[in-house]
Amino acid sequence: MRAVAKRKNILPGFGLTMGFTLTYLGLIVIIPLSMLFLRTASMGWGDIWDTVTAPRALAAFKLSFGASFAAASINAIFGLIVAWVLVRYTFPGKALVDALVDLPFALPTAVAGIALTAIYSANGWIGKYFAAAGIKVAYAPLGIVVALTFIGLPFLVRTLQPVIREMDPEVEEVAASLGARRWQTFLRVILPGLLPALLTGFTMAFARALGEYGSVVFISGNMPMRTEIAPLLIMTKLEEYDYAGATAIAAAMLVLSFLLLLSINLLQWFSRRRQVGY
Repeated sequence: MRAVAKRKNILPGFGLTMGFTLTYLGLIVIIPLSMLFLRTASMGWGDIWDTVTAPRALAAFKLSFGASFAAASINAIFGLIVAWVLVRYTFPGKALVDALVDLPFALPTAVAGIALTAIYSANGWIGKYFAAAGIKVAYAPLGIVVALTFIGLPFLVRTLQPVIREMDPEVEEVAASLGARRWQTFLRVILPGLLPALLTGFTMAFARALGEYGSVVFISGNMPMRTEIAPLLIMTKLEEYDYAGATAIAAAMLVLSFLLLLSINLLQWFSRRRQVGY
């Protein structure tokens, strides 16, 4: 007769934990989002279409998604460089630089917006050099990209660092010894291993930028049809007591964001399947 040892788990069983999970997600995510769509549905499809396709709303959508994509793309490049330097190299002040990466997480977004506006305005420390070259940063779409790049950098760096630590430098040395050039080593050896984490960080930075308000509202100038982002348009409609219009634009943002993030996640899933050789 064999004695069967009963395995004891530290956490409760599947049924109880799944119940807590569904309850938590229902109260925090599902119910609030459901109320958003229910409030929007009270307008009627014709009014919803007119609201979300108005020229001002379309301009805000275009600016929000375009600036968010641009900022996430910039962070994908420079975030990879920062993460690589922090993992692979040792230099004086490395701990300080590593701590500075998390500063956008801790800094209130309104404070970040004020600081960026002061620096990149026409008479700011950096903005005056751009102004001399005829480039307007603050109170222009470029300023929005700068603000969104600032708040999105930690997502790329912190996502890539653990993956870079696990990569064996000897593999790169072997590639170099076999005659591979630096770009060939990066494209064929390093990048395939980093691609899933890179897409994950890009997705998080992109999603964070879409909902950003505090840092953008100061540096953008908030000019309709030019520098007005979708979250600001929603706040404007709320201040005008147009709650149905605000929920309609918010619902449209939610649907578009979900479709884009779903596409990125599918791309990430395919890249992982190719990496493991399925």
